[in-house]
Amino acid sequence: MPSELEDLVSFLHHGNAQIRQIAAENLVGYSLSQPALFKTGQLTPIQDLKLLVRDYPLIAKNALDMLINLSDDPEVLGHLAKDDKFLETLLLRITNVKEPHANEIAMLLANLAKHDGIKRVLTLERTPPKALSTSRKAMDQLMDCFVKGAEGTYNAKADFDYLAYFFADMAKHPEGRTYFVTPQAHDSDIIPLTKLTVFTEHKSAIRRRGVASTIKNVTFDVESHPKLFATDEVNLLPYLLLPIMGSEEYDDDDTDGMLDDLQLLPPDKEREKDVEILKTHLETLLILTTTKSGRELLRKIKVYPIIRETHLHAEHEDVHDACDRVVQVLARDEPEEEGEATVSKEVEEMDEDEEIIEV
Repeated sequence: MPSELEDLVSFLHHGNAQIRQIAAENLVGYSLSQPALFKTGQLTPIQDLKLLVRDYPLIAKNALDMLINLSDDPEVLGHLAKDDKFLETLLLRITNVKEPHANEIAMLLANLAKHDGIKRVLTLERTPPKALSTSRKAMDQLMDCFVKGAEGTYNAKADFDYLAYFFADMAKHPEGRTYFVTPQAHDSDIIPLTKLTVFTEHKSAIRRRGVASTIKNVTFDVESHPKLFATDEVNLLPYLLLPIMGSEEYDDDDTDGMLDDLQLLPPDKEREKDVEILKTHLETLLILTTTKSGRELLRKIKVYPIIRETHLHAEHEDVHDACDRVVQVLARDEPEEEGEATVSKEVEEMDEDEEIIEV
């Protein structure tokens, strides 16, 4: 005999909108505490929730919250990530300038990106929303949401910050790394990663954290390092180093060769306060020391003094450890003959998954 909760779950597909709304409102909490309730009958409740995303706004909001929570389950994650029609529903809604729940959809997409199947977004083509993008590529459209929609400038009810986590997972795939460093013809040959680097000091910690992880994952493609370093291409280093710098003053010997963007910083310049973001930037610098040419460049532009000051002023042990690893590489002597190295096992192990988002 079905329990009261099982009866409540069955009301998710009731013909009466008020009953659907009551059921959805009361079930959000159970999507965290009792996720098995939603896996009955070959995931029938999940099928219902996918339909409710297109329901009245209050119902759709609760349905999205439940799917965000339930996507922590591998079976549910796979079911959602492989559904082409559902993916199109999410893309259609998040790119709609009037979508009231675009942020929740961004959160759900970030969770779905934990499944390898979602990398098909990199090649997926769809009709572009005229107010948003000129590109038929779904990935370009999401990038435009993130860049043009920061702080509600595209959709007044959304900031799209959680798409940064989606991009970070896309950058774990070789195809994703290639996308982020390839000039886009539809966008005046702009390199996508340059659209993200400008957010390394954004006020939103969510946006900064996702962007930092995206940058780090892109740098695992060692062949792209020259493009990342080049000032006329990605010009990554100023955006990577500025967040880890404070208002410290440096001796002339330390500043001789330091990037122009890093000199004469204002007295109120603050170092990144989020420990995880700060550690991520330091890990990225370590990846950029993979090749001899990378190490030589970082020494030339005086990264060592910057890391020294970061170590001195940071209080968290993880940050100290990350600083130590970079310093050990930069301070050592180079062998007389050495080829350009590939990513080491130590570096590969830094490629960590973001946590599943819950609401």
